[in-house]
Amino acid sequence: MRTVSIIGAGIGAQHLLGFAALPDRFNVVSICDLDQARGAALAATQPGCQWTGDFQAVLADPSVDIVDICLPPHLHFDACMAALDAGKTVVCEKPLVPSLAQADRLAAKAAETGRMISPVFQYRYGLGTRQLQALMAAGLAGRCYVGTLETHWDRDAAYYAVPWRGTWAGESGGALLGHAIHIHDLLPALLGPVAQVYAQTATRVNEIEVEDCAALSIRMESGALVTSSVTLGAAGNISRMRLCFEGFTVESDHAPYSLAEKGWTFTARAPMTQDRIDAVLAGVGQGPSGYAGMFTAFADALDGTPGLEVTLEDGRRSLEFVTACYASARHGGAVHLPLGPDHPLYAGWLPA
Repeated sequence: MRTVSIIGAGIGAQHLLGFAALPDRFNVVSICDLDQARGAALAATQPGCQWTGDFQAVLADPSVDIVDICLPPHLHFDACMAALDAGKTVVCEKPLVPSLAQADRLAAKAAETGRMISPVFQYRYGLGTRQLQALMAAGLAGRCYVGTLETHWDRDAAYYAVPWRGTWAGESGGALLGHAIHIHDLLPALLGPVAQVYAQTATRVNEIEVEDCAALSIRMESGALVTSSVTLGAAGNISRMRLCFEGFTVESDHAPYSLAEKGWTFTARAPMTQDRIDAVLAGVGQGPSGYAGMFTAFADALDGTPGLEVTLEDGRRSLEFVTACYASARHGGAVHLPLGPDHPLYAGWLPA
């Protein structure tokens, strides 16, 4: 049993539900939030959980094993570094930090302190992804030829009334960083590394500093070609992944915040037969999904059984992809990955 303090009662409320679903592995002992009313109200939903407004007190508390950072993006780096220095294991909401340079500094600090830091990518966990992984493991998928991703969400002016939203200083980016980052993480988690990306971005929906629309052309190292369409100006909210493999075509569920929770649709492509696919799918159990799924894998890794957890390397990879997208959108042409310290945007993509 590990004790957790959640720092930030906004998205932290969803994290609390994920931890609470695993009472034999985690105990959330405090909610740290400067807004006492909001923080205390959330803490009251969990037996034995207390509110505090003092982050330094959380770091000094030897009974806290894990610090879960759920703060606005511009606060992530300093909070993560402080937690690692305090000897805490760290969970951090997306986006992890606003640059590859800071991601590498976090990696160095994690190595120095011997502590694990896990970025949050709950999209990976659910029945849909387990089904696809089972079919791939059974050798029924073959090569992936092409794919399409859609992050079509609706964000109006009221959403951006929160002062830090829609700004480079507060959010560190727009729809690519704060919204589509989940589905873009899921792509290489399933298909392997991205080799290059060509990106176009625009601000068309709201009067904000950052982008709220994007169109991406992606080539995977495997040769698969994928397009990604991103907007915050849709009627309603859907996320969708559709991949065409040699053996079948798969389409995800469309739930915007829990893409993999439900089963996906798999359609056989000859000479593959539907009965072979269905036989494998019949053996895939429900299991934990979303935050509970991610925290299960996180606990397994802490207990010495790694393999399915989100790693700091995964978080860096997502930031590498975002960096390449912004570089492409600003300067034109495709950007090849991986990116190292010699890349012009290694220290950050925020405008000067």
